[in-house]
Amino acid sequence: MTQNASTPRTTSNTGIPVASDDQSLTAGPQGPILLHDHYLIEKMAQFNRERVPERVVHAKGGGAFGELEITHDISKYTKAAVLHQGTKTEALARFSTVAGEQGSPDTWRDPRGFALKFYTTEGNWDLVGNNTPVFFVKDPIKFQDFIRSQKRLPGSALRDHNMQWDFWTLSPESAHQVTWLMGDRGIPKTWRNMDGFGSHTYQTVNEAGERFWVKFHFKTDQGIDFLTQDEADTLAGSSPDHHRQDLYETIDSGDFPSWTFKIQVMPVDEAEGYKFNPFDLTKVWSQKDYPLIEVGKLTLNRNPRNFFNDIEQSSFEPSNVVPGIGFSPDKMLLGRVFSYADAHRYRIGTNYSQLPVNYAKNAEINTYSKEGAMSYRSNGPEVPVYAPNSYGGPHASEQAAGDEGLWSFDGDALRTGYVEHPEDGDFVQAGQLVREVMDDDARDRLVDNIVGHVLDGVKEPVLSRVFEYWTNVDPDLGKKVEAGVREGAQG
Repeated sequence: MTQNASTPRTTSNTGIPVASDDQSLTAGPQGPILLHDHYLIEKMAQFNRERVPERVVHAKGGGAFGELEITHDISKYTKAAVLHQGTKTEALARFSTVAGEQGSPDTWRDPRGFALKFYTTEGNWDLVGNNTPVFFVKDPIKFQDFIRSQKRLPGSALRDHNMQWDFWTLSPESAHQVTWLMGDRGIPKTWRNMDGFGSHTYQTVNEAGERFWVKFHFKTDQGIDFLTQDEADTLAGSSPDHHRQDLYETIDSGDFPSWTFKIQVMPVDEAEGYKFNPFDLTKVWSQKDYPLIEVGKLTLNRNPRNFFNDIEQSSFEPSNVVPGIGFSPDKMLLGRVFSYADAHRYRIGTNYSQLPVNYAKNAEINTYSKEGAMSYRSNGPEVPVYAPNSYGGPHASEQAAGDEGLWSFDGDALRTGYVEHPEDGDFVQAGQLVREVMDDDARDRLVDNIVGHVLDGVKEPVLSRVFEYWTNVDPDLGKKVEAGVREGAQG
C-alpha cells in the first residue's frame, strides 16, 4: 500500500516504525520466517494474550459512564463527600447476567448485575449489586456451590435445570430470590427498564459520629418493563446482544437513561428488635417501616470509547467504601469484601487498580503497595517504602479509622447463622411477594415460567421437592405448579 503523507505510520507497541503491515521477514521468498522479525512476534504474542479470563460470574455484560448528582440533603445520615447535596461525581455502570458466559444471550432468565463505580474525591466508591433487592443465599460459604449449580455439568458441559433446582430446594433461603427470578423481573426488557439495588445492608456515619443502617436503591426513570419467556427466547436467537445494543444505541442517540437514587435508613438501635434480621440478604426491609428517602439522580451519558479497556478491564469491589459509608454484619457483604478484590488480582493482574478505568483519579493516592506485574504508578524515590517511618511518608488517619464498620458482637467463634427474629422464615417474604405484590396476570406468568423451567429436565427426587418448595411459598401456587408440570409431562 502506498504511504500517504497524512496517514499515520504503523509502529510497534513501543513506538518503533514498522516496515510492513502485510509481509513477514523470511530467508528468501521460499525460506522460513526469521525469529528476529520482532513485529511479527509481537503481533502473534499480543493476539494470544489479548483476552483476559472472563469473569467467573457476571461474564456477559456492558456499561457506560455518567454522573451522580446529589439533589437532597442527607448529611444527618452520612459525612461522605460524594453524598453532599449539590455534589456531582463521575460514575461508571456495568450491567450483566450472572450465570452466562461471554457469548451467552442477554435475554436468559437470570438476575442482572447492577455495578456502579463513583470516582469520588475521597477515593472510589463501588456499589456492587443486582436488579433484585435480595439474593439466593445468606452465607458466603454457600456462594461457590450456588454458582456452580447454575453453571454447567462437568461431563456434558451443558446447563442443567435439575442441578439448579436440586440446590434451590435444598436451600430454602433461596425462595425469595427464586420467586423474583421466575416472575416478570427475571427478564428485564432492557437494562434501562430495571431498578438497581445495593442489596446489602450498609452502615453510614455522620459528622457527629452517629451511625445508621442503610440500603441503597436506584429506581429506573424509564419505568419497569419486562420480556415474556417467548419474547426472550426469540431474542436469544435473533439478537443475542439485545441489552448491550440497546444501551449503546440509546446513549449514542442522546437519549440518556437515568435512575432516581434513594435510600432506606434504620436507626442502629432498632435493628435488634426488628421483625426479621435486617442483615439477612434474603430479606427486604418494609418500605412502610423505613420509607424510601430521595437522594439524587444517576444519569448515563457517555458510551465506552473502547469496550475492552473501559468495560472488560473494569473492576468493582464492595471493599471500596469511602469515609462516611461502611459495612454491616451482613455475612454475604463481609465475604464479598475479600472475594471481589481477590478475583480482580487473578483476572486482570496485581495492579488492576492502576488501570485508567479503575484508577481513583479524583482522589490523592498515598499507598505503600509497590511493584508487581504491570506496575506503572509509584511514589517518588524520596518516599519511604515502609510504615511507620521517620521520613515524612504517609501515615494512617485516626479520623477515618472505624468507618468501615463498628458494631457490637461477642467474642465466641460460632457457626450458628443469623440470630433469628420473629418473622425470619425463609418462605415468608416470598409468599408476600406472590400474594401482595403480584397481580393475577403476574401470578399466572409466574406459574408458566416455573412450569416451563421445571419441565426442562428436572426429575425425582428433586421434582417432589420443587412442589413442596412452592407450596411453602404459597399453597395455591404450589398446587398450580404441580398441576402444570404433571399435565406438561403427560403431553
